[in-house]
This record gives sequence, C-alpha cells and structure tokens, in this order.
Amino acid sequence: MKDLFRLTATEIASAVRGGTLSATEVTQAHAARIDAVNPAVNAVVQDCRDEALEAARALDARIAAGEDPGPLAGVPCTIKVNIDQKGWANTNGLKLQADNIAAQDSPVVANLRKAGGVIVGRTNTPAFSLRWFTRNDLHGQTLNPRNRDITPGGSSGGASAAVAAGMCAIGHGTDIAGSVRYPAYACGLHGLRPTLGRIPAWNASAPDRLISAQLMAVSGPIARSIDDIALSLRAMAAPDVLDPWYVPVPLDPRDFPKRAALTLEPDGMSVAPAVKDALRKAARVLEDAGWQVDEVPCPPMRDAARINAILWMAETEISAEALIAREAEPDSTFVFDVMRRDIGPVDLKTVMKALQDRATLIRAWELFLQDYPVLLCPVSGELPFDQQLDVRSEADFLRVYEAQLTQRALPVMGMPGLSVATGQAEGRPLGVQLVAGRYREDILIAAGRVIEAAGPLPQVADPDWA
Repeated sequence: MKDLFRLTATEIASAVRGGTLSATEVTQAHAARIDAVNPAVNAVVQDCRDEALEAARALDARIAAGEDPGPLAGVPCTIKVNIDQKGWANTNGLKLQADNIAAQDSPVVANLRKAGGVIVGRTNTPAFSLRWFTRNDLHGQTLNPRNRDITPGGSSGGASAAVAAGMCAIGHGTDIAGSVRYPAYACGLHGLRPTLGRIPAWNASAPDRLISAQLMAVSGPIARSIDDIALSLRAMAAPDVLDPWYVPVPLDPRDFPKRAALTLEPDGMSVAPAVKDALRKAARVLEDAGWQVDEVPCPPMRDAARINAILWMAETEISAEALIAREAEPDSTFVFDVMRRDIGPVDLKTVMKALQDRATLIRAWELFLQDYPVLLCPVSGELPFDQQLDVRSEADFLRVYEAQLTQRALPVMGMPGLSVATGQAEGRPLGVQLVAGRYREDILIAAGRVIEAAGPLPQVADPDWA
C-alpha cells in the first residue's frame, strides 16, 4: 500500500471500516508526516496529536466491538484556528487572542468528531482571517507546499497547505470572500463553499457576529478528491440547534437538467489566458459527458462584491476597528485601510440599501440558475499570486482585489461554489469554479466529478525544501 498520508479520506474511511487499517496507525502516519513537512510549511500551528491518538484508539475499540465508526471512520482532519475546539485557543491569527481558550466545540467540530473524524491539528490563518495570503504575527507565515514562492491562499491557507502536503485528508476552512475556494485553487485542490445554513456554525468564545458575517460566512471542506468533498460535507452538515441559520435540507442528489453556463469574464473582469483555457477545457469535458454548455453572461458580480465590501466594512467599524488598532499587525492594518478608502463612508442608509439590493440580486441569480443549473466561471482572474503580493503597494492590492471578483461576489447571495483543481499552468496550480443554486451542492458535486475524471487528480506534494 502507498504511504498512508497519500490516501484520500474516502480510501481511509473504507479501509478503517473494513479492518484493513486501524485508525491508530492512520493517525500515527499523519502525525509523522506533520513532523516531516510542517516545519518547512507551517500549516499546522496547534498540534493535537495526543488527543487525536486517544480518539483513534477509542474508535478502534468501537469497531472491534461491532459499532458503526461513522462515515469519516479514522479520517485525519484539521480545524482552522478561527473556530472553537474545546481546550484550544481560537486565535483567528491574533496575538490578542492567544489565550482565547474554547470551552466547547463549535458545531462543525462536534459534527466531524461524531462522524468518526480524527482532529490531528489546527491550521493557520491570516490575522482576522482577512486576506488571500496567510501570515500573522502570532503564528508566522504559511508556505505553499507545491511552490513556496506563491501564496497557499487565504484565509484558509493553513488548511489548504496541510491537505496538499498530506498532513490531513480533510481540511476545515471558512469562507466569507473566497477563503475556502481560493486556497484550494492556490494549492491544487478541491474546495467547497456550501450554501448559507448548510453547515451549522457558532463560536461560544465570542459574541454572536453581526449581520454581514451571519449572511456570508460559512464553513466548508478542502480535499484532494470530489468524493472526499461529498463525504466531508455530509459529516459537517449534521443538524445543530446552536446555529439559528441552519436549514435541514437533504443532501441526497436530485434530478436536474444537464445544462451549464460558461462565463469567461464575469462583469468584464480581466482573466488570464491560462484561466480561460482551463474553463474552455472544462466546458468541453462537460459537453463530452452529455451536458449542454452555453457561453453566456452571468448575472451581476460587481454589485454583489460591492455589497460584500459595504457589509464587511460596516461590521469592522462596529466590532473590529479598536481590535485592529490594538493588534497593530501591519498586513491587516494596510489591507483594512485600503478597503476603507476603496468603499468610502458607510452609514446606516448605505447598509440598508445594500441589504435591499441583495434581495434583488439573489432573485436574479436564482432565476438564472433555473435555466442553467450550474455556472462555470473563474476562481480567480489570475494564476495563484506571488507570496504577499497584496501588501507590496496599494496598486498591487487593488490588482489582487479585482482578480478576486468572483470570490467576493458569491457569498452575498449565499449560494454554494466549488473550486475544482484542473492541473497546472506556468508552474502554478490551476482550477475552475462551479456555482449552483442554494442547497444544490449535489449539482456541484456531480459536475465536479465529471471534470475531475478528466484529470490530472490532485496528489500529495513533497516540499523540495523540507
């Protein structure tokens, strides 16, 4: 058998359930992999191996007693450090929160445990989980195991780097403006932003979030196979009354017409030739599998991205401005200042109008996705960026900001999006994004499997500097 850390979550769960592997040996193999590569990558910043080994041994005992180990039987998972995990600091990449120890698990963490997942570590995020790059003054910088000179993405850059380097099979991430989809893209993986309300969320260590995060922030999985995305989504989406936004919509596949819209340049955004080539190739793959694909404009993205920025800045002024000043972390301070200048003054009237416009946009998108059950569009307008490009200058930040238009827009409507890895271009990972109507993750997974089957499949990276 190949190295255990190279197995997918689906392979691990099947082997542990079938008795050909034990959860303990799988956990030990991933702990050894963390020892081997994490010093070079810095993805896992809180090591949970002692708890993980205890959980794995308990799982093996349950299997020996004939009990059901759960759908994620023995699968090594990581949790982003902006989510509560009992006994561990929810730092959100901040020195000020280094001692913010959680007293209980967030629902998504509890769901992974109930499903048989084994949490081997907690992964890095930029300060305030803000950027598409991963560096902070508390935990340091995370490198991309496929290419140390490019970003691993953000804000779930630690999760994507851990999955890409084989430190875990499933990485938990959060997404309010691309923080699952973009790290997956940057590290040559798959990443799902589910529908708002699909995966329950709540951190007891902090006050409830304001309306912007309540409407746009979700948790989701990063993985090396579409089967793993489907498996981990089902585990994460178990009900929990702690989240008032949770909606118990079934995950089972439903019929849909195999029609896809292809939009190469949403709202006229600039898109690199390699990205367009990947989109056209994915469209041909779908057509070869019997899908109808039409190249058409999609509904507005820029209006939605502006609403995202308005809501985010309004929340920041109320709940985070003083914290930003106290943390005094240069990268996030710079980014917040540029974003504030870009969006301009935000008052109550501006926020209320943005929320009104949000309803109009959701209606337009849902009508569009009735005609085309899936949209094929860029994850980013560019190939993965050079490390720390966004904080080199204001012009560089605005270049990054523009390239991430689809990342910023889609959370406003609460729709699911799937980043699908499709290979490389110019020595950098490449992928495409699929978008579907609310609660239609089944469509994304069906289309993602078709594109994935055309290869190449994501493999574990071996950092050449480790």
